[in-house]
Amino acid sequence: MTRPRAKTKTPKPKSKPSKDVWTKGVKRPSACKSLAEVRAAIDAMDDLLLPMLAHRLKLVASAARFKPSVAGVVVQARVEEIVVRVRKAARAQGVNPNCFEDVYRHLIDAYTLEEQRNWKKLHKPKG
Repeated sequence: MTRPRAKTKTPKPKSKPSKDVWTKGVKRPSACKSLAEVRAAIDAMDDLLLPMLAHRLKLVASAARFKPSVAGVVVQARVEEIVVRVRKAARAQGVNPNCFEDVYRHLIDAYTLEEQRNWKKLHKPKG
C-alpha cells in the first residue's frame, strides 16, 4: 500500500529589492523626491545607526577595565589608527574623508569622556 505524499509548499519567489531602497527601508538619495523624503530616509538611517553607536559606546566603556589609569584611557596612537582606517573607508565609499575624520574625532572625544567616567567608577577607592 502506498502512503499519500505530503504536500510540499512551493517557495514563493523572493521579490527583487527596489533600486530606490538602500537597506531596511532607507531610500537612496537619488530616489528621494522631496525634502520630507530625504528627512524620512535620514531618520530611518539614524534608527539603524543608533543601536550600533550604543553598542560601540558600551564596548569603549568596558575598555576602562583594562586601562591602568584614567590618563591611560586616551591612547593617541590608537586614535590615529582609527582615523586612518576611517579615512580609507570613506574614500572607498566615495565620500569626503575629511568629513568622516571630523565625525570620528568628535565621536572619540565624546566616548573618551564616557570611558573616563566609567574608569573612575570602576577604580573608586574602597573605604
